[in-house]
Amino acid sequence: MTGVAIVGAGAAGAGVASALDGTADVTVFEKSRGVGGRAATRRKHGCRYDHGANYVKDGDPRVAELIGETLDAEGLIDVEEPIWTFDSAGSVSEGQGDDGRKWTYREGLTQLAKRLFDRTDATVELETRIEGIERTGGTWALTDAEGDDRGVFDRLVLTPPAPQTAALLATAEWDDDLRGELEEIVEDVPFRTTLTAVLHYPFALDRPYYALVNTDEDHEIGWVSREECKPGHVPDGESLLIAQMAPDWSTRRYDDPAEGMAHDAAELVADLLDDDRLAAPDWTDRQGWRYAQPDAGVDADPLDRAGEHGLHVAGDWVAGEGRVHLALRSGLETGERIAEQQ
Repeated sequence: MTGVAIVGAGAAGAGVASALDGTADVTVFEKSRGVGGRAATRRKHGCRYDHGANYVKDGDPRVAELIGETLDAEGLIDVEEPIWTFDSAGSVSEGQGDDGRKWTYREGLTQLAKRLFDRTDATVELETRIEGIERTGGTWALTDAEGDDRGVFDRLVLTPPAPQTAALLATAEWDDDLRGELEEIVEDVPFRTTLTAVLHYPFALDRPYYALVNTDEDHEIGWVSREECKPGHVPDGESLLIAQMAPDWSTRRYDDPAEGMAHDAAELVADLLDDDRLAAPDWTDRQGWRYAQPDAGVDADPLDRAGEHGLHVAGDWVAGEGRVHLALRSGLETGERIAEQQ
């Protein structure tokens, strides 16, 4: 059976493994302690919150069918409240009412990758950072950060964000001009940096929307949402806001102490929502996403040619837009191509 290595256990990696189930011997290497990538969930003080991607859109029929019908739907949530908008001046406007379905789970969005992997025979190696790849004898040999060999595989799928994938390609031992071409086009994919501030309050907020999104990209906040709109995430009578800060602000403040960053984010949120109480959350959390969302895609031709050498890439950055459903679709399509080529 064909041996396939997948680097990264986010939505794209889970999609590849799902599509290959039963047709290949799949091993997944994930540098973190859990699966899901940016579709991440955390627990703190009795709350559960999605602090990376906030939900999955039903923007792709195939992904919608997979989530809504194929996977275990226990605890699946469709956030009912709408998304409204705000501009650079902080003026809030009612949304267009075309949000579509906004899916997560009572146990958090990380359940999507968990449930995908659970229905496969893939081996998932957590806390394993792959730093070396070598093309030898028609196969791919992998080495981890400690210099240990992690196996030899017929096919290799890279799913980290484009800058991290480019770094792997830059050091790859692969004597082919295509390596440099791939490195260049992948490295050119622009990514936004995002700091997420998690702000908790011991009181309920009464607002007609689930989230506000900045439409002119000229505000220090890019997005703020109410996690209490997701059943099972926040106890009754409490509020938990997820504030994703704009790229410029996030880049400037990325290495600042968490407490000061969260305090300043809370003041900005209080001003935007016109509620002074929000400037003083009773507890906070912080997550930095150095490579949060791509702003462009990548030329498909070199990627197709790489597939002839047993090397594949998958992720939302292949499509050019930071969406969980696009990452998942990219993984599914990549897995199917590998299965067809066997």
